[in-house]
Amino acid sequence: MSNAARRDPDAPAAPRTRLSSATIARYATGSLGTGGFATLPGLVLTYYLTDSLGVAALLAGVVITVAKIWDVVIDPVIGALSDRDLLRHGSRRRLMIIGAVALPVFFALTFAAPPALGPTVGAVWVLVAFVLTATAFSLFQVPYIALPAELTPSYDERTRLLSWRVVVLTFAILLFGAGGPALRGLTDDPTLGYLVMGVIAGVVIAVGMLVSTAVARRTVVPSTGSGRGTGGPGNATGGAAAIARTSIRDHYAAGIRTLRRSAPFRALLATFLLQALATGLMLAGAQYVATWVLRSEDAIQLLFLALIAPALLAAPLWGVAAKRVGKERTFAVASIAFAVAALTIVGAVWAPGAWIYAPVAIAGIAYAGMQSLPMAMLPDVISHDERTTGPGQAGSFSGVWTAGETVGFALGATTLSIILALTGYVSSTAGETVTQSPTAVTGIVLSFSIVPAALIAVSLLTLSRYRLRRADVEGDTR
Repeated sequence: MSNAARRDPDAPAAPRTRLSSATIARYATGSLGTGGFATLPGLVLTYYLTDSLGVAALLAGVVITVAKIWDVVIDPVIGALSDRDLLRHGSRRRLMIIGAVALPVFFALTFAAPPALGPTVGAVWVLVAFVLTATAFSLFQVPYIALPAELTPSYDERTRLLSWRVVVLTFAILLFGAGGPALRGLTDDPTLGYLVMGVIAGVVIAVGMLVSTAVARRTVVPSTGSGRGTGGPGNATGGAAAIARTSIRDHYAAGIRTLRRSAPFRALLATFLLQALATGLMLAGAQYVATWVLRSEDAIQLLFLALIAPALLAAPLWGVAAKRVGKERTFAVASIAFAVAALTIVGAVWAPGAWIYAPVAIAGIAYAGMQSLPMAMLPDVISHDERTTGPGQAGSFSGVWTAGETVGFALGATTLSIILALTGYVSSTAGETVTQSPTAVTGIVLSFSIVPAALIAVSLLTLSRYRLRRADVEGDTR
């Protein structure tokens, strides 16, 4: 007898797995916000502190690190609140809207510190404003990352969804990486230029976030728990009620438990954290490379054009490759390509010049894969956990994931500030002219080449421990 003949006519229809183009477009638009927030502060904030407010390089690193530590602390809590909202209201949208509305105000304030107040007051100003900005961003980002696991149960559809998200993310990196410095240069007054940049960029980020909240109006796909463990369909209602009754502290502890029980999550998170550290280090160092290696502050726009233009075309192709040979294998190929390209840039120590744009372009192609593939693998990890332990923890996963990503980018800026301090980088206030020593310039190049390449190499070791495959996520479909 066929499977169709044995099907219970009263059983609910299987959820639709094919995502509409409108859903994909709205979800992907959110990356205009996430890409903007990750790119612009990562690109110019350290430089803003050292070369506009006169903050010493090491102190600048402390300011950014403290703000990111706060982000790490609150991300799992926001994940818990997001899970609770989903249970009570059937949507994660509330926190996303709050974050999107609050972010542009605090983002503009981050770049509004008057240099006349002095380096110490300027550092405190930026610290407080950036902490508030990071809080608003987390209110959006944590539930946003949890959505793909709920939008579709399909292994391949998640790759499709996240591939297009990375296309928009890549466009956002180009837009903010090149457009941010261009906005800064609209006026001859550097202080006013940073403020104009902060206001306009903050508004654009908020618009992208608000558009994407439309896909979080309701839960599209019901829980895919298999019935094993304590959270299967047979007791899903009781499990949901239990989650709704637990405290934020309990949810925070649940985030830690996700790390303990999910080996695929640990491997994927460790890989992504190391790669965020490498790319965060290069992002924070790009303006320094433009100013002191390529000898033009405006060269930052060409660097980003070289990085992102190839990536815009490459992002969908990584998804095609992943469908054929597997996400984790394709992820490894992208990582190796990025490491080789970064390593090549060390030649700028002896022969700085426009040739740097070529390896940067190769790194951009690889970067598209390094972003889309782990983000497509995360929903698989969440679904696998649901099949084995029960539903209701997507927010916990996304909270820990966002915290790990934040740690990576924060340590990138911190690592750069340490390298700058050790090599004798000279800070300055807006309009002041200084000269950097050859040692300081060498430190800038190394932070943009050898150090990121080494971090990517280590991340390949952690990636080798990721052993989740399609059958583990979707089950035996024969």
